[in-house]
Amino acid sequence: MALSRGRLTDEVSVVAAGTTVGLCTVANSKKVYVRSIIAHNDAHTDTVFAHVYYRPNGHSITKDNRLFQVAIAQSETVYIEPAYPIVLETTGDELGIGCTLGSINVFVNGDREA
Repeated sequence: MALSRGRLTDEVSVVAAGTTVGLCTVANSKKVYVRSIIAHNDAHTDTVFAHVYYRPNGHSITKDNRLFQVAIAQSETVYIEPAYPIVLETTGDELGIGCTLGSINVFVNGDREA
């Protein structure tokens, strides 16, 4: 199994208040290994909460599939680095992130089966 290492998002994703954005999705049964998520509060006014979700193929995002909830102070950046990578393995499985209040900028690093 060869891995393509590096970033899992092509650009910084902006997540607005009250929305959820899909960050990376399994295509063609090629496993995705999420190693870190970088999130920055660009609201500059309040603390925001970032919610990281694992959405299995065919399911909607609910609090039942939330993996992390992180408070991010104004103008701060956080790194979410699980001890072991989050593995997405079925075509259509997705990692998503949502936020409250302002907005956040998000970038995801990891590996993808080549």
